[in-house]
Amino acid sequence: MLCLDDFYKNGDDPTLPRQNGLVDWDAPESWDAGTAVETIARLAQQGRADVPVYAIGADRRVATRPFEVTGSPLFIAEGIFAAEIVAECRRRGLLAGAYALRRPRGATFVRRLARDLSEQRKAPRVLIRRGLALLRAEPAVLRRQTGLGAEAAHAREFLRRVADLVAGHPHR
Repeated sequence: MLCLDDFYKNGDDPTLPRQNGLVDWDAPESWDAGTAVETIARLAQQGRADVPVYAIGADRRVATRPFEVTGSPLFIAEGIFAAEIVAECRRRGLLAGAYALRRPRGATFVRRLARDLSEQRKAPRVLIRRGLALLRAEPAVLRRQTGLGAEAAHAREFLRRVADLVAGHPHR
């Protein structure tokens, strides 16, 4: 699984979108879509690529690591901005399927907060405020993702569809 969240731009990048003087990390422009697509293309064509390692607490890429999919019939690229590249990946023939997970909003809030607190991504007050904002925005985010070409699916449906793709039977 390729984590597309590692393709965020560095915190000092002058092209980062801002809201009220602060970087808007929830805006798709805070993410490097071009590099993500090129990396996916390299993985599809060569079976391997160096991918960034992003430290959210430091607001920057801190390293790269090798990522290999050689021998796999497909691989999964996941992240909040994945739908932003659906059209380009489809145009390049890189896309087997595109899905936006539909989960209970409260469960997503609790999982996100627990992860962010345990990883000490930001100050707890910031994480709670951001988590509540994301909770409220989630329906609009899902609408945007489906508008960009991803299909909304619950986790079980997503897993069934991926299994069908691996078996060579898309959307049975």
